[in-house]
Amino acid sequence: MSEAVWATSYSIETRACVEFAWRYWTDVKNWDDPPARFEFNGPFVAGARGSTHLPGQPPIAWFVRHVQPGCAATIEIPADGAAMMFEWRFESVGEGRTLLTQRIQLQGQNAQNYLGDAKTLEENLPHGMKTMASAIERARTET
Repeated sequence: MSEAVWATSYSIETRACVEFAWRYWTDVKNWDDPPARFEFNGPFVAGARGSTHLPGQPPIAWFVRHVQPGCAATIEIPADGAAMMFEWRFESVGEGRTLLTQRIQLQGQNAQNYLGDAKTLEENLPHGMKTMASAIERARTET
């Protein structure tokens, strides 16, 4: 694939150790982003496939491109001549805290056709990351 035409990232700390944060995030049933609904079968490994369902739209197919267990994973949404990549990183910052970073990039010869979608993702990224960090913290305190 070509170099990124567009990219953005956001980081946030959560009060949970890396192992817990990773285990929580890789369980796709914990991805709570209404109105989106996510489907995923099997273990969270490279090559695994899933889909995102939004009201009134066809399902969006995606796959896990890369996994570095406990540390990082990249999910790819292929499109016509383009791809949207979602790279997640989990970094211990001491005292049972984890820095969650999500980098989103758009690449490919037809990437320009998807810049509107990319900008929407960029606007929603901070809220989504804060929601995930809070969910991880709640789950940690419940266990």
